[in-house]
Amino acid sequence: MNSAVIIPLVIYLFAVFSVAFITKRHQKSGGFLSEYLIGNRTMGGFVLAMTLAATYTSAGSFIGGPGAAYKMGLGWVLLAMIQVPAAWLTLGVLGKKFAIEARRHNALTLNDMLYARYQHRGIVIFASLSLLLAFFGTMVVQFVGGARLLQTITGLSYMHGLMIFAITVGLYTSIGGFRAVVMTDTIQGIVMILGTIALLVGIIHAGGSIGELVTKLHTIDPDLVTPTGPDGFLSQPFMLSFWVLVCFGVIGLPHAAIRCMSYRDTKSLHKAIVLSTIVVTLLMFGLHFAGALGRAIIPEVGSPDQIMPQLMLTVLPPVVAGIFLAGPMAALMSTIDSMLIQASATLLKDLYINYINPEAGKGELAEKRLPKLSTFVTAIFALLVFLAAINPPDMIVWLNLLAFGGMQAVFLWPLVLGLYWQRSSATGAFLSMITGLGSYALFAIIKPDFGGVHIVVPSLIISLLFFVAGSYFKPNQVKEVEVIAK
Repeated sequence: MNSAVIIPLVIYLFAVFSVAFITKRHQKSGGFLSEYLIGNRTMGGFVLAMTLAATYTSAGSFIGGPGAAYKMGLGWVLLAMIQVPAAWLTLGVLGKKFAIEARRHNALTLNDMLYARYQHRGIVIFASLSLLLAFFGTMVVQFVGGARLLQTITGLSYMHGLMIFAITVGLYTSIGGFRAVVMTDTIQGIVMILGTIALLVGIIHAGGSIGELVTKLHTIDPDLVTPTGPDGFLSQPFMLSFWVLVCFGVIGLPHAAIRCMSYRDTKSLHKAIVLSTIVVTLLMFGLHFAGALGRAIIPEVGSPDQIMPQLMLTVLPPVVAGIFLAGPMAALMSTIDSMLIQASATLLKDLYINYINPEAGKGELAEKRLPKLSTFVTAIFALLVFLAAINPPDMIVWLNLLAFGGMQAVFLWPLVLGLYWQRSSATGAFLSMITGLGSYALFAIIKPDFGGVHIVVPSLIISLLFFVAGSYFKPNQVKEVEVIAK
């Protein structure tokens, strides 16, 4: 265990806890739920940009993505750049209308928005259960990534690394709520950018030049420097469908959509659109390019998911590596804390308060009772994820993409068409969610051959057709449609 590497990481984790305790004082004003779940809608443009970029840049991007680039070569870097417009699309499509309607209906969660639009309890319950299932899978990915990172850095066992990561994230999310999440996301976003730049510089310096590194990749395997990768895996249909999975479909990710309810004003939104796009571009290119070039520095590695921390320990001085190894840790924490907040909101408000015990959210005692309930719910959910992460998969990128696709199959059309298509009805939305998730799960199990197209594409087509058919077959009453679609 190298103290020069570990001490900066410990200092970083201490700073995260400090932010959580500092922001806790805001929970005393504006109502607990409003502050804990959406930070009383006070995010400025810079914070909104950084929290959205940091949330999107998860273990899949900082650990799994570079691991895939290490294995597939420069073709995966090209594939990763499809993600560049993701933040721009999310804020551009949902941002303004979502914020207006959230304020009009005092919506604190994504399911509040769905109920305001469709007035259908079945949609809220199905959406809640689907969200919890998808978040569970995605959070397992983050826990595995955090454990492998700590295992590589400290020499601890995978289990000890998993325990440290789970306790850290669970505690600071429970303590500070949404405001702590977005403030630490901002810090984490800055750390990720600096860490990515430092790593790229270190790799290029260690390899002599980009040209020499690419030449060495060609020597290892000529397919590593082709757009299609080894054995032609990265086919054109796969790349085109990937645009849906990791770019356009991101609009349907609940933990990204909730950011569109939480910013201060239109000026903040416009600033965030520009900044978040720049940050995502820097991170996506830098991380995946580093992973691909890393094959020339470290030709053999136990697991592709370990390449990022191993590269930092190899090409950077120990103290510098310790500082910027907080980058991957930041990426993991900034995604999982957002999901923990949303999972807590779904269990506590959307299900428990709305349908099981409405009295829990009323009266003066609620402000004392709800913080304890939220801490309990967050801890239980984190414990379940911890147990599921004990036996990890070989490459977390595939599990991450599987969960991403599942969320999109459920939420994309009800969110987007609910905002922009006046005829959208509860029947159409409910059928879309059921058929989207059902077809996606079926395709994931039977693995049909779609000519290289990712299964999220046919699933979204099926869910769209059922959304349109259901909306025409059984439209809403005029008074229901006027709730949002004006």
